[in-house]
Amino acid sequence: MDIIIHHFPECGTSTHALKIIRDAGYDPVVNEYMKTGWTKPQLQELFAAAGMTARRALRIHKTNAKELGLTAEGVSEDEILDAMVVFPKLVNRPIVVTDDGVALCRPSEAVLDLLPNWPAGPYPAKDGSPLIDADGNRVD
Repeated sequence: MDIIIHHFPECGTSTHALKIIRDAGYDPVVNEYMKTGWTKPQLQELFAAAGMTARRALRIHKTNAKELGLTAEGVSEDEILDAMVVFPKLVNRPIVVTDDGVALCRPSEAVLDLLPNWPAGPYPAKDGSPLIDADGNRVD
């Protein structure tokens, strides 16, 4: 299975999603988008495949989104996308692309919905609580 994770290594959620993928036995392509940046068509394609809008993917916490006026009513999708191209950190993360779909994996355990194989249990969630039990079942 081909997997791409659009990853920011300084983000705990993104790092945990990547760990889940690798611990499940996959070798994903890791796109450190803060280094590579985004193109507008790339973002449009990702968001469409994930069934979400740019506004939904907009990261507000620890970014300049408010300063740029992107959280105000009436800001268009194009304006948000243009800002995301200039300021890659405005894109919430991680976004994971698999043969089974595309998703913004927040919380990180949402990545399990995209993986046919999971890490062996017991396996912890990011906060240390059980995510997968000893029998390989997801703990909700």
